[in-house]
Amino acid sequence: MSTPMKLGMIIDYAGGFAETVEQLVAYEQAGLQTVAIPEAYSFDAVSQLGYLAAKTERLELMSAILQVYSRTPALLAMTAAGLDFVSDGRFVLGLGASGPQVVEGFHGVKYDAPIGRTREVVEICRKVWRREVVDHAGKYYKAPLTKEDGGTGLGKPLKLINHPVRSDIPVSIAALGEKNVALVAEISQGWQPLFFHPEKAPQAWSAALEEGFAKRDPALGELDIQLQIAFHLGEPSPEAVQAVRNQLALYIGGMGARGRNFYNQLACRYGYEAEAKEIQDLYLSGKKAEAAVAVPADLVDAVTLMGEEDVVRRKLDQLYAAGVRTLLTNPVAADPADRIEHVRVLAGLLAERNAQDGARA
Repeated sequence: MSTPMKLGMIIDYAGGFAETVEQLVAYEQAGLQTVAIPEAYSFDAVSQLGYLAAKTERLELMSAILQVYSRTPALLAMTAAGLDFVSDGRFVLGLGASGPQVVEGFHGVKYDAPIGRTREVVEICRKVWRREVVDHAGKYYKAPLTKEDGGTGLGKPLKLINHPVRSDIPVSIAALGEKNVALVAEISQGWQPLFFHPEKAPQAWSAALEEGFAKRDPALGELDIQLQIAFHLGEPSPEAVQAVRNQLALYIGGMGARGRNFYNQLACRYGYEAEAKEIQDLYLSGKKAEAAVAVPADLVDAVTLMGEEDVVRRKLDQLYAAGVRTLLTNPVAADPADRIEHVRVLAGLLAERNAQDGARA
């Protein structure tokens, strides 16, 4: 039987949190199933997720994402178990490596071995949730920390005091690089890519996904691609389109130094090598408006869910065929009532296509 596509929403850390939370009941009535909270170098996501757990009863809650560098593996496991506890088993742990500009610039922690660290973090988290004694001697994390590894020698192997609501909290990992994506396909229940181009995704990631799937434990089930995507039902305003252009210019042009910008590298893998170079050159020279103009219109269209109902239906089919199973929409209508109505219509379109898939199966 085919997996139905779920309707979620990403709550923007730049503002509007209180307003959106007040409207969550209306969004849930409109068909919303999942809410994700990002964490960059803004307010922490955990406090907001705890607040949402208290304010909601059925919505699935997800971090999008907690950085593997800014918390110890055991703390990540404790946090996930705590959020799963206060939400009665509704939490998905979204993890990611972020990048050196944030990790080293804001947290003051060395950005090294993102793949190896992510693998060990997930291993330790799952051990904690199963209430196994944490006795981990990995390449990047050691617990207990022995005297030989720089500790006092007083550390002792411990296990989580509480019994978690679930012994296997779902893990979702944000990744763009080919080796990172291979790791996701191997060990994670979910994958959070950004700027996902459904038609060009195979040329960017098919080899990496195949490599990871070859090592995947079948018990993990189908990989759930959880996609953050700007959403507008009907013709979007020029301001909404410009906001997407500005975001793409920021990420492709300025989210990382030359040679260390993962989003620029992704645009190149999509086939936009010349455009990616131009956007980066303009952005890093301070010409942000010109960088936004240089973003290809077809890229803007491909990585958004905007248009009349027939256009949205077609895009939903493309996204599903590419493996997307959870939409983390960012409704961009200017009026809050319109955003709720757009989500209601989208929920209907998803129910329609899910029913058709079920009938075909």
